[in-house]
Amino acid sequence: MFDAILRRILPGPARPDNPETRRRCGLLAGIAGIVLNLLLFAGKLCAGLLTGAISVTADAFNNLSDAAGSVVTLAGFTLAGQRADEQHPFGHGRMEYLAGLAVSLLILLVGVELGRGSMEKILHPQDTEITVLTAAILAVSVLVKLWMGQFNAALSRRTGSAALKASALDARTDALATSAVLAGLLIARFTGWKLDGWLGLAVAAFILRAGWSAAKDTMDPLLGTQPDPSEVADIESLILSHPQVLGIHDLVIHDYGPGRRMMSVHAEVPAHSALVDIHAVIDHIERELGARFGLEAVIHLDPVDEGDPRTARLAVLALALAREIDPAATVHDLRCSGDEVAFDVVVPYEVALADNQVRAALEEKLRAREPGCRPVIGVDRSHVL
Repeated sequence: MFDAILRRILPGPARPDNPETRRRCGLLAGIAGIVLNLLLFAGKLCAGLLTGAISVTADAFNNLSDAAGSVVTLAGFTLAGQRADEQHPFGHGRMEYLAGLAVSLLILLVGVELGRGSMEKILHPQDTEITVLTAAILAVSVLVKLWMGQFNAALSRRTGSAALKASALDARTDALATSAVLAGLLIARFTGWKLDGWLGLAVAAFILRAGWSAAKDTMDPLLGTQPDPSEVADIESLILSHPQVLGIHDLVIHDYGPGRRMMSVHAEVPAHSALVDIHAVIDHIERELGARFGLEAVIHLDPVDEGDPRTARLAVLALALAREIDPAATVHDLRCSGDEVAFDVVVPYEVALADNQVRAALEEKLRAREPGCRPVIGVDRSHVL
């Protein structure tokens, strides 16, 4: 249902990397969040003052903080949609991630405050009253929050936005928190049991867990993470579909925000290829990567001497020796020049040895098998799965 509505509001193809689509989705989420949360704040505050239920009043201020979170979301998407400029040549797309992180921190703050208030209720239980009006306001609030959760989730699916995903999660946790408040008041009304503190504590734990999960989802792209393995496989397949490319390594993808990703990779090509011809092939591959994956690609050429038996033999030997250190190790860029044997070895981050220890171990192994050679070894850590 939500996807059908959004197709009417946001006509055109659902391209997650389209800045205008993302800006409009952020605008919709921000305005809806501000208006609805302010209305819920006003209704719950009145109900809390009428009944004297601290839990209802606290839930009202939770909605006020959600309205502030919607302001952050709105500002984040607006700033993220700005064009690149002299001070920010890679654009402002990461502002969207920062907005998601801010919303996540608000979720965590709500969880902490709800937990603190719940502990006070457990230690010092208070009598509360619930009226039909209060129950109706809280029930409507749960329905509105569930609607907001579904609405923001639909926007997140359309854009792939971590910020909107965090907003959807926030709305759903709010629905759960309000349900707990309502349940506690009803239980107290009909049984006399004062369980609202314990219910609030359970909900606070859930909210804190959800907030941490949302924060991690937004922090990961800011810190840099492994690219999607399936996308890496597709990229490798595209590059290697060109017969002039013998192999690739050191593939790195930099995320500067939705729709702004850059990629670098080393491509092995025959050493005796005509430079002009192989340059034209590489340019074509870079354009293909941009059209298919939305990546600004830079490909570095590594010449490989396929016809030299000594180079081929030493490449096999170096790989075998590297895999004695770790079975997942790989070797590339092996070159021979007189008694010098130069190559790079890639080992996983899980290998406990420091880079200089890996280098020293390989040099010792290679000299034992090839007396008189001068190893020149570079050590990298794998960037992709």
